[in-house]
Amino acid sequence: MPTPPAAPPHEEPWWTSAVVYQVYVRSFADSDGDGIGDLRGLLSKVDYLSHLGIDVVWLSPIYPSPQDDGGYDVSDYQGIDPLFGTLADFDELLAALHARGIKLIIDLVVNHTSDEHPWFKASRSDPSSPYRDWYWWRPARPGKVPGKPGSEPNNWRSAFSGSAWEFDEDTQEYYLHLFSRRQPDLNWENPQVRQAVHQMMCWWLDRGVDGFRMDVINMISKDVLLPDGPPIPGEDFGDGGPFYLCGPRLDEFLQEMRQEVFAGRGDHVLTVGEMPNVTLEQARAITDRHSPRLDMVFQFEHVQVDQGPGGKFDLLPLRPADLKASLSRWQEGLAGTGWNTLYLGNHDQPRLVSRFGDADELRVPSAKALATMLHLHRGTPFIFQGDELGMTNYPWREASEFRDIESLNHYRDRVERGENPETVMQTLRRMSRDNARTPMQWDASTHAGFSTGTPWLSVHPDHAEVNVARQLDDPDSVLSHYRRLIALRHEEPAVSRGDFTLLLPSHEQVYAFMRRHEGTEVLVVTNLTGAEANAGSLPGALAWLEAELLLMNYPGVPTSWRLRPFESRVYRRR
Repeated sequence: MPTPPAAPPHEEPWWTSAVVYQVYVRSFADSDGDGIGDLRGLLSKVDYLSHLGIDVVWLSPIYPSPQDDGGYDVSDYQGIDPLFGTLADFDELLAALHARGIKLIIDLVVNHTSDEHPWFKASRSDPSSPYRDWYWWRPARPGKVPGKPGSEPNNWRSAFSGSAWEFDEDTQEYYLHLFSRRQPDLNWENPQVRQAVHQMMCWWLDRGVDGFRMDVINMISKDVLLPDGPPIPGEDFGDGGPFYLCGPRLDEFLQEMRQEVFAGRGDHVLTVGEMPNVTLEQARAITDRHSPRLDMVFQFEHVQVDQGPGGKFDLLPLRPADLKASLSRWQEGLAGTGWNTLYLGNHDQPRLVSRFGDADELRVPSAKALATMLHLHRGTPFIFQGDELGMTNYPWREASEFRDIESLNHYRDRVERGENPETVMQTLRRMSRDNARTPMQWDASTHAGFSTGTPWLSVHPDHAEVNVARQLDDPDSVLSHYRRLIALRHEEPAVSRGDFTLLLPSHEQVYAFMRRHEGTEVLVVTNLTGAEANAGSLPGALAWLEAELLLMNYPGVPTSWRLRPFESRVYRRR
């Protein structure tokens, strides 16, 4: 199948110098006092986004949904959930952003739907329904009693604990759900499914949106034999990932989507694919400028460096050298061919300062250092709401405070298995997705300026100190530092277009690299630890001290390469 022509290699796409800001609408700003963020709340903050300097807003799902998984269980792809507003509100928001030169991309959740979507209701109603084949329905294992444990069609584990199969009493078959049981997986082998998705995407693009962030898009192609996966140690289930991550027809499906949806729409549309466990080689092929399937992908390697073989909640001590090695490997691996997404936090990750920095005494310098390190890479930076303030993980006391289905299921599953509840809580305090979803902190008032009602999730108790109002006009704030980083990407071609060279590869504390473009060199040096570090072994170290100091997260002009805890510096010479 032919693909739309890509931009000539010498023409850099607009998104190489762009910065994206993710809005988790439910937690951003509440306009009507019901405790839940909404579109009109976001509309009231567009001047803040313009002041920050970002180029693109990415909205997490705002479609009608039972909200079993925070809106990632969609029951109507062409509407707005009343919790968040109306299509008229969406159109007004889109116009307001466009008026300020800001593009808008929306979440595309098409690996699965809600079990309340009309497609699934029809699929479930009757095995002879024309919609039955829109989902993955299978009988029990041969010789097994339908509905009994161990009778599932295969041993795949759900990402949200338990089996990936749910038994339907009425039709005596199982349906596949890689996530919640209320998120049945669509069967992309059926061309009618793909056609319906393409039509929906075109509807949103015709409405004016500027692209899509595609949720777990590398799971849409499954091995149709649905074989058992390798057993997971300590679990009753197996890992189905080898049979649905970047499956056999993924490339074909993405090429078809590009042809049917994006051909002829110009180069303003942005496509970003979330791809858990994607390999460097796969990402290079998918984002290859000469025949792109997607503009860029979210890969997970660098946010898994503190995890063991058991996955997200199998925690290991974080070694800065591992983070550095992963980030630099992807920089070098996609050089000249593909394109990186740059992120440390989002709606599915804990707060980046709590995870990679120091949320206590060194919150401000570590927030600035991590942002500097990330934004100066080759790629498109993605900021998650509140990271520009240095927001931190919430101090959870007990499991009843969580709202995230992944966290609640994990807690219940582990406690039922006999694990100490406090041990499970310690893991969730570090890794729960709810850490990122506490309300945005606008000011020091009772609910942080987020809502006049009771917020759906508790506001962080540090909001009196960490908030927009306090940082907006403070030149030394984390927020002001982010503004400088965004401006630097816009203004300096070496940052947006330059190549990448890793320096001091074996240093255990310091991450140093060079960006070069047409005679300009930018040096980025970051101490990724809470202890002093010596970067004096940098090539040309003394000469660099005489270069232009573009950015730093501590006061004063440095005269040596003795780095303070979480100190970062950016130098330039021409």
